[in-house]
Amino acid sequence: MAGAPLDVRPLFPVDRSALLDLLTALDQADWRRPTVCPGWDVHDLVAHLLHDHLRRLSGGRDGHPGSPFGPGETLPRFITRTNEDFVRVSRQLSPRMLTDLPATLGPRLDDFWAGLDPAAPAGLDVSWAALGAPAPNWLDTAREYTEFWVHQQQIRDAVERPGATGPELLHPVLDTFVRALPHTLCAHPAHGGATVRVLLPVRAAGRGRRYATATTGRSAPPPPRTTTPPTRRPRRSSSPRTRCGGWPRAGSPRGRRGAGPRCAGTRSWRGPR
Repeated sequence: MAGAPLDVRPLFPVDRSALLDLLTALDQADWRRPTVCPGWDVHDLVAHLLHDHLRRLSGGRDGHPGSPFGPGETLPRFITRTNEDFVRVSRQLSPRMLTDLPATLGPRLDDFWAGLDPAAPAGLDVSWAALGAPAPNWLDTAREYTEFWVHQQQIRDAVERPGATGPELLHPVLDTFVRALPHTLCAHPAHGGATVRVLLPVRAAGRGRRYATATTGRSAPPPPRTTTPPTRRPRRSSSPRTRCGGWPRAGSPRGRRGAGPRCAGTRSWRGPR
């Protein structure tokens, strides 16, 4: 399905501490800098992270249903609309408030993650990594960890202050993202027993290696073997997210698209460090 379980819960406080240290060091001009998210500056992106805290506590911990879908509204449009609504209202908040609120709500969100059974079904699907099967809590939680980490990196890119990219924080992001490859590549022709190997630059991967494989269960002539060394660090992106926030949940066009030939099995693992 989605590979070996991954427990990222201890990393949320570490990632948040790095974010709060960054935010407290920003000046007024930094908060107005544009980010890679269209139409959002740093202030808006930090407000979106606050939205993530409130959304998961309200919906996951408290069972609050939240805003309803509009007539004929698709899931990606719903996510974009609710994200924009929150960011627009949050422009009334000061940078100090946008820093203080995650500092207060973060430990409560940590308690929520800690109380979940990692193997139990999550209330939200992760269609890009667990196609046709209920997503376990550990995968939904890992997906949320990538949300926080990626947006922090987008803020850091905007203010030109790199950080939070050590192996402890980065490896789980790569481990989570690579689980999308079997589903993403499943419709591509491949010979039976074909595998996909991902090699990461030493700077990104530390001393370890990380792979993902997908057994397609199909027969076709093997493709020629090629090796392409990485030439530059890949650009940080929230793709395949909707705009700059939120993976498409169950029912989105991306998640409901025809799966193509079924993958017989998937797995991901970490090599020796």
